Amino acid sequence: MQTINHLLVEHFRCPEPETEFVFPSANQGVPGFFRLGNLVCCGRSNTPGVVQNAEEPLHDVSVETRVGPERCSVSFDPVEVVENLRRERYVSNGKSNGNWRERTSLAQSFYYLIRPLLPVLIRKHLQRHVLLPRLQTRFPKWPVDRTADQLLETLLELSIKSQGLAVVPFIWFWPEGYSAAAIMTHDVETESGLRFCSKLMDLDEKFHIPASFQIIPEERYSVPKSLLAEMRERGFEINVHDLNHDGRLYWEQQSFLDRAKKINAYGRDLRAQGFRSGALYRNLDWYDALDFAYDMSVPNVAHLDPQPGGCCTVMPFFVGRVLELPVTTTQDYPLFHILGEYSTNLWERQIQIIKAGHGLVSIIAHPDYLQEKRAQKTYMELLAHLAQLRSDESLWIALPGEISSWWRLRSRLQLVHENGDWRIEGPGAERARIAYARLDENGLHFQLPTHDGPSEAVERTVQSLA
Repeated sequence: MQTINHLLVEHFRCPEPETEFVFPSANQGVPGFFRLGNLVCCGRSNTPGVVQNAEEPLHDVSVETRVGPERCSVSFDPVEVVENLRRERYVSNGKSNGNWRERTSLAQSFYYLIRPLLPVLIRKHLQRHVLLPRLQTRFPKWPVDRTADQLLETLLELSIKSQGLAVVPFIWFWPEGYSAAAIMTHDVETESGLRFCSKLMDLDEKFHIPASFQIIPEERYSVPKSLLAEMRERGFEINVHDLNHDGRLYWEQQSFLDRAKKINAYGRDLRAQGFRSGALYRNLDWYDALDFAYDMSVPNVAHLDPQPGGCCTVMPFFVGRVLELPVTTTQDYPLFHILGEYSTNLWERQIQIIKAGHGLVSIIAHPDYLQEKRAQKTYMELLAHLAQLRSDESLWIALPGEISSWWRLRSRLQLVHENGDWRIEGPGAERARIAYARLDENGLHFQLPTHDGPSEAVERTVQSLA
């Protein structure tokens, strides 16, 4: 069973804290929603005031938090809360997220039955009716939610306080001192989109933006081997996108397992490292059946996606042996056709929030929806913005497979204290940088004081528990 200290080490790659965290056991407390300062949490708490809906007034459990020498007492299990956030268990209040699919399977089945007959004009009106009201919900926080990351930062702050320290070293999140990372991904949904892939590669190459293409292996279209070869020769990545994109991948577990075998076989045939489900349907409890290094199916905030929820993190995280690269920005389809926006304003706002949290900017742009002149112009403005951030603010723009390889490499690195100094040990250590979490009267700061990479010193303030 994972402890809070192990959770902190996994995320920050810091020395294991000496803090003893005390919290209720799993069979104690009432499951529901509460808050820790301004952070919405879902889990068991042994304090009164836990409610069953995140939209209700929430009790602040920080008043029950006690910090002493090498000991910290909280009224909830932080490991449970982080898992509930990342795995979206809060959608059904800590229970399996399969309940949502059971309630909506009939409507979903009918929609996907008639979907091929619906033009975009009709589809977008139906989707607006269902999805736009979700933007008014308080949790997850639109347009980007960092609750899981902020909770880990708060726990690190409590640990530093309990140990009487002013600074704790850790291995920086990204290689060579980059302040944040970004991936561009293209899900190919139709034959028209398939025909546009070469043109889309031209646009990406114009701005030197690497990207991956997610290919549907069955029914939708037949992919010429020449196109796959062109993608590889031009340095693009190829991943698997669902099985046939019929919206039924996660309906029932045995059916999913049968489909997963086919998906894994297609993955081997395409030499694909990554997977993304159709329409971002997901059930993280079933990921063990997927034979991929990484998945890219979990939105950070899913208000504009068919399945509600969101993992509330802008950082990669492991789901068993699969690394999740969350989708942290709004897809092009809902931006253009649900919100009716043909500008980069929302994307730039989301990117700014993610970069401030030193997270992963993950973008889905479909070749199917970028053929219109307005959409294509907006996409090119996004590419120009990303290229500028790479030049001015050390944004690491990489292929999803490169992000996956780095995060796995980082997970194996260790900080070693030797001769009064810290060093990083392990294969690939030369790419990593030592950062410091500093605590003062203004809260927690992340600082990267020395490096030989492309970025300047990285420092930010995280609001304290109060």
